[in-house]
Amino acid sequence: MRNGGPRKEGNYTNPCLTMHQPWASLLVYGIKRIEGRSWPAPIRGRLWIHAASKVPDESTIKAMEDFYREIYAVNGITDIKFPEHYPVSRLLGCVEVVGCLTCEELVQWEALPEGVRLEGQTDFCWLCEQPKKLLVPFEMRGFQRVYNLEKKIYEAAVRGLVPVDSPAPVKFPLPNPRDPFSLKPGSIAASFPNSKGSAIEKSSSLNAAIAGARAAATQFSKDQNIRTPDLTSNETRMEFIEDDIIPYGNLSDSVEANSAAKLSDYIDEEGSSSRSLPRGPLKQDPGPGAPSKNFAAVSRGLKPS
Repeated sequence: MRNGGPRKEGNYTNPCLTMHQPWASLLVYGIKRIEGRSWPAPIRGRLWIHAASKVPDESTIKAMEDFYREIYAVNGITDIKFPEHYPVSRLLGCVEVVGCLTCEELVQWEALPEGVRLEGQTDFCWLCEQPKKLLVPFEMRGFQRVYNLEKKIYEAAVRGLVPVDSPAPVKFPLPNPRDPFSLKPGSIAASFPNSKGSAIEKSSSLNAAIAGARAAATQFSKDQNIRTPDLTSNETRMEFIEDDIIPYGNLSDSVEANSAAKLSDYIDEEGSSSRSLPRGPLKQDPGPGAPSKNFAAVSRGLKPS
């Protein structure tokens, strides 16, 4: 689906979702193909992914990487290149949301690989394709639920996207290719009446990986003082406000002032990456104001100084 086509039920132009690490990078790298939520996807088409400010601990990263190793192994895929870093407070890239199903529908849809069906663990499963990452993830603040990227941020980010070599790209068939919203809760039974898949036989190692991922997600929720998320989703109700999450009502007033890209920390004079991104956040901008000169340069298609 091309960016700019039919994409919304709400008022979204360049929609973005803030996620915690390591889930955010796993999605942008095409390893995670299902984004779990307690609410249905309000958009179709491009969804930008932003990483929240909490630095993931090594045990959480290991648990989620082990989980994905095991579910890919169900389909005979063993060569998975996980991200070297899980940067926080950064815009990471984007995916294409092509549909949304309930968990029950996803796990029973036999047209999908078993590994994809195993990702279904939440009330609603957002089906994601065509991941792309930013060559240089840049610093910005996030908001609750789905929100619009500020125009200047979008114009800068879209220039820096590169395709991702996913371990096993998946194509979700639309019941009606002319209707981007046709793949929705209830559509599988109506459009594919004989699509009920058989139960997936789980090995002891797969069960252990699922249990480990659940434990990591549960510990994460305790650390954040939020409700327990599922193993493939980092969703919270955002009843608390993180360092980099601004109340939704302040969107228009706050994005430009607080989203200047810190590209100078990573770009050398030739415009290439000069060093690897850290897992943790860099220092914040000194305060509200206009975007940095590097951000302004990138938004005009120029090299940062």
